[in-house]
Amino acid sequence: MSAPTIVRAERINKWFHRGHAKEHHVLRDVELDVAKGETLVVIGPSGSGKSTLLRCINFLAPPETGSVTFLGETLSHEGIARFDVRARLDHERRLRHFRTKIGMVFQHFNLFPHMTALDNVAAAPVRVLGLSRRTARDRALEELERVGMADKAKAYPSQLSGGQKQRVAIARALAMRPELMLFDEATSALDPELIGGILEEMKKLAESGMTMIVVTHEMGFAREVGDRVLFMDAGSIVEEGAARDLLREPQNARTQEFLRAIL
Repeated sequence: MSAPTIVRAERINKWFHRGHAKEHHVLRDVELDVAKGETLVVIGPSGSGKSTLLRCINFLAPPETGSVTFLGETLSHEGIARFDVRARLDHERRLRHFRTKIGMVFQHFNLFPHMTALDNVAAAPVRVLGLSRRTARDRALEELERVGMADKAKAYPSQLSGGQKQRVAIARALAMRPELMLFDEATSALDPELIGGILEEMKKLAESGMTMIVVTHEMGFAREVGDRVLFMDAGSIVEEGAARDLLREPQNARTQEFLRAIL
């Protein structure tokens, strides 16, 4: 039996604006489905819309047309645009559901510099989920242990390396007990010798059954860990398929060109 679909994006369009003018069409009728437990890897050249797609999925950058359905809840731009109070309140409820069940790890770690690693991880469970401070700190310590950072719980971000900061960022996302993890070039800001450790943590997450969408240029990770790969260019999905098949024998000429350059 195939796994149920956990997230579906339908006809997503997004423009970058200058004033009231639509200047750049960054996503063009993008559609995707991700099954529970699947690791979907998104690849493509810079500027192809990969990071914007992730931000549309969790509505950090709401799409201007189309909808995203996650765990049975659907969000669309129409929900933001309507002025009906009841519709707006329903939209906010759905948005909270998205935000609490989707974890996101960025290129740049976005840790609070005045908080220890432990407090960085515990903050959202207290403020968003309403956990007691003690329960949240216990959960935070558990997640720091999971990513090999329990011994740095009392350290501040300025005392951590880039790889250690990214591990804390992963622990912070996991502390919300998400159903879906989004990784936006999580290793691109790291020194080369630190990349392998973060990729290994991501591999462990995939093996544990976490549903993941990963934007990356790490083709070894895509081949080894990815179940499926999407290749994007100019805001569109050009080709998709099983990870090893697509990376070994891409069918589209643009995909072939990209992989020749990056590999």
